Amino acid sequence: MSQIQENLVDPKQAVEPTFVRWPKTAASSVSEFTMKDGTKVSLRPIRPDDELLVAEFHKALSDRTVYMRYFCSVSLRSRVEHERLARICNVDGSHEMALVAEHEDKSTGRHQVLGIGRLIKLNTQSEAEVAILVADPYQKQGLGTELLRCMIGIAHQHRLRRVRGELLRDNFAMKAIISKCGFRLALRFDSPAITAVLEIAPRQ
Repeated sequence: MSQIQENLVDPKQAVEPTFVRWPKTAASSVSEFTMKDGTKVSLRPIRPDDELLVAEFHKALSDRTVYMRYFCSVSLRSRVEHERLARICNVDGSHEMALVAEHEDKSTGRHQVLGIGRLIKLNTQSEAEVAILVADPYQKQGLGTELLRCMIGIAHQHRLRRVRGELLRDNFAMKAIISKCGFRLALRFDSPAITAVLEIAPRQ
């Protein structure tokens, strides 16, 4: 299991790895994106006060989406526990970077988190692990691809040489997204998972 999964599935049992701090500039990025169906979202760093929004986000995830993301079944009750949500919403650029895709319904003023991208900088100082999660009603709208591109952009900004992630072999939607973004897939014969690796060329 990857470091991202270990930290997000069961925070009580996760072993805290050695992380490298992100420069504070990574936490200042905000961008706008329009999905294929015309829904407009803001991509911004996650905040401590997003806890309730992230809890609502998890309610929109199907059992299959949860399994594909965490490689196991994780109950909604476990996923929305205050201890877990408080930790994953308090990244603050200290050892990881997380972006949320937020939509505001102009007619009601209601805010929703539609997707989350997460990037952990590993102790090699040149590599990071990435993970993307999009709520079921908003999948196949280009949001997962845009979140991944944003995380790759952050990796570029901080001169990382490699971004990697893990996915299950039958996660065809994520396979399409990472292939579109230039990742190389490597089968693991002793595991149902596939490792995806993107080598990042330095910017001139």
